[in-house]
Amino acid sequence: VGTLPGGCDSAGRCFCRPEFAGPRCEQCSPGHHSYPHCYACSCDSRGAVDNNCSPAGQCRCHVNFAGHTCNQCALGFYGYPSCTPCQCSREGSLHSTCDQETGQCSCRPKVTGLRCDSCVLGAYGFPH
Repeated sequence: VGTLPGGCDSAGRCFCRPEFAGPRCEQCSPGHHSYPHCYACSCDSRGAVDNNCSPAGQCRCHVNFAGHTCNQCALGFYGYPSCTPCQCSREGSLHSTCDQETGQCSCRPKVTGLRCDSCVLGAYGFPH
């Protein structure tokens, strides 16, 4: 499937199409996956470490990115493509993760704010 017309060189290595590699073009070349089809990895240039991926097509993501091609924010980060860390108040939020688009943290009752760091109108005494 991956060989070019023209046979092999003097060492017996086949001439491969660009997306194939190996002595008999029996594997995908770097930046490709899913032999025998050998699709381009298409890793996100901002979120991926490089354009290489696993044989199943999973790109290697920077710590703040996730997804098959690293084109979304990882849990605990928001605002793709910058993927800024969530900064939820430990005292006022239900957990340390936030909405991956807006950065809004999940606040405890009577607590408000993007980071869950202030009392709702009519309440007082944050963080206690």
